[in-house]
Amino acid sequence: MELKFGGSEYNQRTVLGHPSGLFVLFFTEMWERFSYYGMRALLVLFLTASLMDEGGWGWPREDALVLYGWYTGLVYITPIFGGLIADKVLGYRNAVVWGALLMTLGHASMALEGFTNIFFYMGLLLLILGNGLFKPNISSIVGQLYKTNGKEKDAGYTIFYMGINAGAFLGILLCGYIGEKVGWHYGFGLAGIFMFLGMLQFYFGQKLFGEIGLNPKEAEAFKHGIATGDEKIENKEEEVTPEVQKDRLVVIGFFAFFTIFFWWAFEQAGGSMTIFAADYTDRVLVGNEAMTFKIINTIITVVPMLVITWVLIMLFKNIFSAYAKSNIFLGLSFVLIWGIVIWMLYREFLADATEVPASWFSVLNSLFIILFAPIFSKIWQSKFNPSGPVKFAIGLALLGIGFGALAYGAYGIPQGAKTASVSMIWLVFAYLFHTLGELCVSPVGLSYISKLSPTRLVGLMFGVWFMANFVANLLAGVTGSYIDTITQNYSMTTFFLIFTLVPIGAAFIMLILSRMLVKKMHGIT
Repeated sequence: MELKFGGSEYNQRTVLGHPSGLFVLFFTEMWERFSYYGMRALLVLFLTASLMDEGGWGWPREDALVLYGWYTGLVYITPIFGGLIADKVLGYRNAVVWGALLMTLGHASMALEGFTNIFFYMGLLLLILGNGLFKPNISSIVGQLYKTNGKEKDAGYTIFYMGINAGAFLGILLCGYIGEKVGWHYGFGLAGIFMFLGMLQFYFGQKLFGEIGLNPKEAEAFKHGIATGDEKIENKEEEVTPEVQKDRLVVIGFFAFFTIFFWWAFEQAGGSMTIFAADYTDRVLVGNEAMTFKIINTIITVVPMLVITWVLIMLFKNIFSAYAKSNIFLGLSFVLIWGIVIWMLYREFLADATEVPASWFSVLNSLFIILFAPIFSKIWQSKFNPSGPVKFAIGLALLGIGFGALAYGAYGIPQGAKTASVSMIWLVFAYLFHTLGELCVSPVGLSYISKLSPTRLVGLMFGVWFMANFVANLLAGVTGSYIDTITQNYSMTTFFLIFTLVPIGAAFIMLILSRMLVKKMHGIT
């Protein structure tokens, strides 16, 4: 009997119409993003916190932001090599396991930084290397679960993307809270615990994937069996003239170049925007304001947890009998996370006044993605669907508008001030517009690279995309490091206006070029 999905017979059992294996990957990716974004939310705050009073390192802001830029930039370089290693040596599944193990050790090392600084730097290195093995290869396994490239696969990736955002949401919320309110080491260590549990649930459940993701030697017979299909793809490509391929590669080059401007500004979220939240934003709430925040925070925390737990239960029903160890480790992770969530919410409700953690604002990005992604998906499927270049232009403009809100909100901050008490609403507006812009650029860019690239060059073109992200993240850290210099010589408003005007300027240029780029896409929509 022909199986509908790739993988084992157990993988044919569906959850929400998709193979069970998708949700093993969903939860593995969720805990990896939990660990990554949880640590990322704390990094600059920890480095700039005073040594004596707050247990941080007391670094100048500019130094912390440069290190942040190098870290987030290198995270986009190592997947290029991690993908090659998986293709040639390890296989996707082994690469995911080794990557998760390296990241677990990285978080553990950072939690021990109090003994010697070398543990901190070793932890960052292990996280960068582990991410390189993990990030590209778990996504490759998702694609191989489906035997066609139709809407079913697109929907599968959408669910997987929700796992990414669920992990980011919980990681920033909980690691950020514990790191700021209890201790930096506990925040770093918590991220590692859930990465480790995610690795174990994947390791003990990987036979669910059958032949998918095996190393080259084990997969040789399977690859030989699909050679005919590959040849058909190549033959179809030969019908496209070289001039058309050249034009489409030019479009990819423009997309990659303009995405640098987007991520250069967007990645201020973990850098200068976090500093703005910590030192220039009034985060203390009392009375009715405090109670309103507690209620909202409870709702946005508990509701996603209930939905994810419901998905977990459905997965258990399908595969527990065959993959009990995997499910036990996954269940344990949820028992722990529910315990931490309840403890956090109870602790906050007992407090008379509430100080919103500076890292909390980063949660808004994931929350807004969850709320608005379905709406944008419907728009892209409707008659109002704009071309790829126009989507990029809209995304850049929305990003600039978000920074415009911060520039306006910072208007009253005196020149050279190190602290202020600006309303939280400006950060909320900024994250809202930044997220709307992200939905126009990030998934759209990845989709167009896959559609415009010749099959033989897909890997290389994604490498170009990752390289653009590396440049953007590095520049984000370096530019953000001038926050004190610009604030001292001009104003905080001037600093944020830079990130307002440059993306909006890039948006206008992209809009002007859009007709030419659409023409060079030769029918790709």
